[in-house]
Amino acid sequence: MRIAKTAISLVLSASALLYGNSALAETYILASLKPLELLVRAVATEDMHTSTLVPAGSSPHNYSMAPSKRRALENADVIFWVGPEMETFLNRLLTGDEFGGRSVALMAPDADAASSERENQDHSQHNDKHGDGHDHGDGEDPHIWVDPQMAVTMAENIRDTLAGLDGTDKPALDRNLERFRAAVTQKEEQIREQLAPLQDVSLFAYHSAFTRFAEHYNLKVEGVLTLNPELSPGARHIADVQNSLRSANHPCLLTEPQFNRQWWRSITQGLDVKFSTWDPLATDIDATANGYAEFQQSIADAVLKCLPENAEH
Repeated sequence: MRIAKTAISLVLSASALLYGNSALAETYILASLKPLELLVRAVATEDMHTSTLVPAGSSPHNYSMAPSKRRALENADVIFWVGPEMETFLNRLLTGDEFGGRSVALMAPDADAASSERENQDHSQHNDKHGDGHDHGDGEDPHIWVDPQMAVTMAENIRDTLAGLDGTDKPALDRNLERFRAAVTQKEEQIREQLAPLQDVSLFAYHSAFTRFAEHYNLKVEGVLTLNPELSPGARHIADVQNSLRSANHPCLLTEPQFNRQWWRSITQGLDVKFSTWDPLATDIDATANGYAEFQQSIADAVLKCLPENAEH
């Protein structure tokens, strides 16, 4: 009798252990950058765990990955990144045998198809004016997440990927995606109205991360200080930018917290230039379902500080 009770107890314990492991099972989603996590969080269901690979305050242009971050890659069920043109430090890992099957590059050739012709023309004009392009391989600007319409396309790709995982709630993913589309549209309309007074303000950017946002909202970007944040600009380019600043109407330089403040201060010394800081990496934005809309608003708020009555020297 004692043997029978012991056997039953072992079976029940084993069943409870198996059930407990099943109940605790989670889908782990890793995004290379915080803005991508905002998109994932908008689409993902509540039982999915999300995190970011590049830590707050670090630039993906020169990030050196710690061993703990490699473990995060190993534990992830799916890894979202922009692609080889952006996170160059991930190229070998996310295109290799170990992680290639779990990684999804959101800057896929078809993700930009709707606007590629217009953007190629814009980049061609920009390169003619400034002498070079933002060097990320083939020259295409990889900061796709700052454009809200491209963010919707990325969210659709995220939904399709998550729907392909075992045990996912596809109707919930669809509902989340529709809510995200509606939120982006609403925020877009608000921002267009807010930015209308800036049509006569000449904006300058630290580097091309701001370009897609500016183009989407028809803002005037007169120049970019550095064409590649990993390299120091040449003397000729600096002189061209300084001349543009001198002749601009209410020039305002949009800087980024990830890069050296003193560097652009020295370039603009003695010029009547206003400054505002925006963060393309959404460092201070909470990873919630509404995080991307808050991120877009944070960019708009930074640009609004460029209005003559709001800006600081």
